[in-house]
Amino acid sequence: MAAVLRAVMRLPGPAVWGRPLYGLQCCNGQDLRRWVGSRSPTLKEKQPGTETEKFQMIYRFDAIRIFRYLSRLKVAQTALTVVALPPGFYWYSQGLMAFDSLCLVGGIAGFALAMLCWMSYFFRRLVGILYVNESGTMLRVAHLTFWGWRQDTYCPVADVIPMTETQDRPQELFVRIQQYSGKQTFYLTLRYGRIVDRERFTQVFGVLDTLK
Repeated sequence: MAAVLRAVMRLPGPAVWGRPLYGLQCCNGQDLRRWVGSRSPTLKEKQPGTETEKFQMIYRFDAIRIFRYLSRLKVAQTALTVVALPPGFYWYSQGLMAFDSLCLVGGIAGFALAMLCWMSYFFRRLVGILYVNESGTMLRVAHLTFWGWRQDTYCPVADVIPMTETQDRPQELFVRIQQYSGKQTFYLTLRYGRIVDRERFTQVFGVLDTLK
């Protein structure tokens, strides 16, 4: 997955990397939905009182839009591969396809499913944008769903483990956002991502070597 990220970040073309992504500008913590669609957080993902609170962006990863398209492309490719299995079995039963060819189609479909599960696991945990509310008590994590849409997950700041207390290093390609409660773990890249508000970021994650 590290190789995938490096390849994405090296893609040429000013249309992609020469300017901030369309719709990623933020003023006063306004919702950014264009990079992965307009899907709202579900009630299960929302915390009481967050609907009326203002959130300030502290971090963003511009290339998340590329990973959005990669996620959707992988789902479409896997669906097409799996759909090809029933015709393959039919042709084999009619003697129109050799057994080796049927095994090849089945192997490709199985590999595509395995890759979809692996890539989806990572994409759904890759952080696109981080927000903190004005009181500094709630962290909002914008990430992708299985289908490549945006999803916001709320985490109490008190439950977030500072990176200074983990074994991750800011120089690494990915660092984890972990919680004391052991709930969902997210991944962000300080190497390719951009810290928008350093003061609020350090209040949540601690003073890192690269931020001093």
